[in-house]
Amino acid sequence: MTEIDAKTDALVPDWLTVPDIAERFGVEVTRVRQLIKEGQLLAVRRGENRALHVPAAFIDGDKVVKGLTGTLTLLRDDGFTPEEMVEWLFTPDPSLPGTPAQALAENRGTEVKRRAQALAV
Repeated sequence: MTEIDAKTDALVPDWLTVPDIAERFGVEVTRVRQLIKEGQLLAVRRGENRALHVPAAFIDGDKVVKGLTGTLTLLRDDGFTPEEMVEWLFTPDPSLPGTPAQALAENRGTEVKRRAQALAV
């Protein structure tokens, strides 16, 4: 896991810890860690304890935001590091408008995936 820098950390308004997500999902912490390992969810190390944190925008109630997993796969295939993925997902894109993370939360995943695919070209 990568530890993010202050600039990237500042892009994300709210963070959740792995135990917070496990509680929301009603599962064990090990299940959330497995989702991260499988690439279905993105976590980075941050803070004094370097604990794993997930942007709160990636969680919709008791599940992962629709379209996030596919977007993460595209970004990973493009060679993005976890820190770069967080930065890309939370940097405003005037063509969306808003950030890719906001677009995913608003069920506009197809638009986000198109932009992620275009990065590979």
